[in-house]
Amino acid sequence: MSYDAVLFDFDGVIVERPTSEALYDALRRTVSTFGGSRPRPETLRAFLTGEFGVIAGCCRRLDVDTDAFCAQVAREVVRAQRRELERGVRSVYEDVSILRSIAVPSGIVSDNHPAVIAMLLDRLGLDSAVEVVFGCPLTPDGFERRKPNAANIIEAMAALDAETALYVGDRSVDVRTAENAGIDSAIVARGDDPVDPSATYHLPSLRRLPSLLE
Repeated sequence: MSYDAVLFDFDGVIVERPTSEALYDALRRTVSTFGGSRPRPETLRAFLTGEFGVIAGCCRRLDVDTDAFCAQVAREVVRAQRRELERGVRSVYEDVSILRSIAVPSGIVSDNHPAVIAMLLDRLGLDSAVEVVFGCPLTPDGFERRKPNAANIIEAMAALDAETALYVGDRSVDVRTAENAGIDSAIVARGDDPVDPSATYHLPSLRRLPSLLE
């Protein structure tokens, strides 16, 4: 099928996912900055899943402004993910080289922080390989836009002037997000993660993607 654009998830598709240890450490440092002790496990889950009410509750316990807390977490998350890349804990997938040969406009739609995505794309030399990047800042609106909310996909398509698009992910939530946007989905097999059978396409590698666009 012909598509006007291709949109990619970031973590688990373009680059390896950040470790839970790195994200927890970023949260721990933030809580410590505001005088708290080790954060509760549910606070980390809330950041990963976008449960803003839990985060707001953490801020009330610390007696800190929510915006200030989230801004500090964002800074720590950027640092933590940059360190993982520098230490070689996290790297780009080899098949991502096909991004430069895709014949239609492309973009990134991810739940990761926009600053993290921009930093990693720049360090990996991939910033010129995509036209648009949509992430989710650590703000109430950013949490609300996380998948399966299709708002960022819809805005990315508008930015690319695309009426049709294919969303490439690696998890079931990516398939649901594509469905909510009214577009097709492709799941690329990464590691031992189960593959959602309801995806439009299943790819053993991103190298198979160009053949879908012919």
